Amino acid sequence: MSYDARDDGYDDFLDAVEDGEPYYLESPSGNGWLPPRNCDPETGETDLVEKPLPETGDVLTQTTTHVSGPTFADDAPYVVAVASFGPVNITGQMRGVDDVEIGQQVTLGIDQTETTGDRVIVFRPVE
Repeated sequence: MSYDARDDGYDDFLDAVEDGEPYYLESPSGNGWLPPRNCDPETGETDLVEKPLPETGDVLTQTTTHVSGPTFADDAPYVVAVASFGPVNITGQMRGVDDVEIGQQVTLGIDQTETTGDRVIVFRPVE
C-alpha cells in the first residue's frame, strides 16, 4: 500500500538526496534545519537558505526494532539510527551492516520499505 500524496518540502529533500545533492536549510544565525521549514524555530528568522549537506555523517545513537507498526511490519527487524551531518541530525534506517557502532561514519541515501514500497532515508557505512 503506497501513498501517492506528495509532501513538497520533505519529498523535495528526498529527491535531492536521490539526485546526490542533499541540502539543509540555514538561518541567518547559522542554525541548521532539515526541510520542510519556513522559519528557524529558535530565532523566528524566515530567511533560510539551502546549503549542501556534508557527504558523510557520524552515528550518534541507534536502536534495533524487532516489532514494528503496520507501516514497517515486513521490514522488521531493522536498525534505526540518528546521524550527525554537520549542522543537522538525521534519522534513518541502517543498511548494509550487521553491527552499528556509535561514531561510525555513514553516507545518506534513499531506499524503499519492504512493507509499502515508500521511500525511506537510509544510511550505509563508509567503506
